[in-house]
Amino acid sequence: MKINKEGYRIIGVTGICCLAIWFYAYFFIDSWASFIWFMAALLLVFWFFVAAFFREPRRVQIHDDELIFSPCDGRVVVTEVVHEKEHIDCEMMQISIFMSVTNVHMNWMPVGGIVEYFKHHHGRFLVAWHPKSSTENERTTTVVRLKDDRRVLIRQIAGFVARRIVSYVKVGEPMAQNSVLGFIKFGSRVDILIPKDSELFVEIGDPVIGSQTPIARLKRNN
Repeated sequence: MKINKEGYRIIGVTGICCLAIWFYAYFFIDSWASFIWFMAALLLVFWFFVAAFFREPRRVQIHDDELIFSPCDGRVVVTEVVHEKEHIDCEMMQISIFMSVTNVHMNWMPVGGIVEYFKHHHGRFLVAWHPKSSTENERTTTVVRLKDDRRVLIRQIAGFVARRIVSYVKVGEPMAQNSVLGFIKFGSRVDILIPKDSELFVEIGDPVIGSQTPIARLKRNN
């Protein structure tokens, strides 16, 4: 396991701040030695907790053109048919996955194909489970065109705590299934909109693992 590059600066600054607080307490606060070392332990735990946000696990990259994989770690909070209005303009099956602060915060490409559309939207920072977070929060929208011209939409959504979305996609570039899509700092939510006639494998409340858990199967074209 390694640390994602998005965390280098935050982890470094946090470490410096923790050291500064401890040195100040050690040299300038007249207190018991046991309290000083207790503070050191707390600061160390806090630093490891921040570092854990940016962990990048090594995972087997699975390829299956019929399967749609989870784009992130977390828990399914929505499965419903919605009308996608931003780009595709048709009814699609939406699967929403909430990432808690303890989940891995990397995002993966659930299908393979060509990036047809990408847009970053500035917006609000409602809690990720709010019904309007999909359309009103800061978010990115990525649409991938598959080999058979069907399309899948992935939406990275910032939440109340997570206010920094990073996406590595570029319009016109091919993306392999389960390659790294981006990163949401400090967790939030990812929506994936797939063809309405897909076979769904998950229900609300199910835990999923990014790039490893198949969440749906595309209907075969005759």
